[in-house]
Amino acid sequence: MTYEEIFAKSKELILANDVEGLEGHIAVQVNITGEGEGAFYIELKDGKVYVEPYEYYDRDCIFIISAKNFLKICEGKLDAVVAFTTGKLKVEGSIEKALEFSKIVKKFQKNSK
Repeated sequence: MTYEEIFAKSKELILANDVEGLEGHIAVQVNITGEGEGAFYIELKDGKVYVEPYEYYDRDCIFIISAKNFLKICEGKLDAVVAFTTGKLKVEGSIEKALEFSKIVKKFQKNSK
């Protein structure tokens, strides 16, 4: 997959979820490694989600992960905490915000089933 395809698929999966009612702010930059290498960010802010194809310098944390594993997380086929503990996901920055983000992703997955 190219970076553009990975970004488009990630954005589609993320924007398909309802974040209305989520308060607060989390900004996660995703650095894709290997095939389709590149960076984009996901920002959850007061009930809205933004996914943009560039680096975000006011981020809470950075996820460093392959495209395959990131898409698995977005699809609910891989738990972010399991990915982290098995070395498939590296996190730089706030581990607390990364955990909060993973809980939101799990909520998305439960609501979409």
